[in-house]
Amino acid sequence: MTYYSRSRQSLWTKGETSGHYQYVKSLMLDCDNDTILAKVKQIGPACHTGSQSCFFQNLVNKEYNATNPLTDCHSC
Repeated sequence: MTYYSRSRQSLWTKGETSGHYQYVKSLMLDCDNDTILAKVKQIGPACHTGSQSCFFQNLVNKEYNATNPLTDCHSC
């Protein structure tokens, strides 16, 4: 998988220095054609921290309540 690095101001291929390559399995566009979802086969860790993914820090962790607040009025 090849990316554009803002810090390097150039294209770079994942794994050039680490050997942890990403092989593209599929590319999908969203309905507006402004976002690409790349599904890849990851060889080794994906993140520079050594983690399998770069997405491992919770920003918000809230329990989901499946009730509908418009129809479940407990104070009515």
